[in-house]
Amino acid sequence: MTHTTTRFPDGFLWGASTAAHQIEGNNVNSDWWRKEHDPAAGIAEPSLDACDSYHRWEQDMDLLAELGFTDYRFSIEWARIEPVRGTFSRAEIAHYRRMVEGALARGLRPMVTLHHFTVPQWFEDLGGWTADGAVELFARYVEECGPVVADGVRHVCTINEPNMIAVMAGAAKAGDQGFP
Repeated sequence: MTHTTTRFPDGFLWGASTAAHQIEGNNVNSDWWRKEHDPAAGIAEPSLDACDSYHRWEQDMDLLAELGFTDYRFSIEWARIEPVRGTFSRAEIAHYRRMVEGALARGLRPMVTLHHFTVPQWFEDLGGWTADGAVELFARYVEECGPVVADGVRHVCTINEPNMIAVMAGAAKAGDQGFP
């Protein structure tokens, strides 16, 4: 067997990516929290505490830095920032800003994802992405996230996998209430 070395280009991003709902835990105001706790949805294992990264993000970022990563893409949870329509949590915005600052302090370039799959329950109750005014509601949320990304964040991912929004909206329009 011949061993070859591949040189990566200067500026190559060595990093990791996470989704808030999958790692933070206790995202009680999201549509998925509700679905996970609905026996009819058939979800065998709800997220519950997940790996509690909401409280352990510093340790998580320490591990990334120790591994020599240069970048960390993480999402912020709309359902935490706007748990009730029109009510924005300054505490949650400050929490995510601390995460940005924590990444920078560890030499990690933060990339923030504004929407990664989940939405607030109130948004889902309006019809989700098929609701009249859905885009405007999302734009209002994005504007409120300004303090999180205003300084030190070079890249922002507006929507992770935008194709999934189309799939979910299509399922909702088709009347598939069982679609998780």
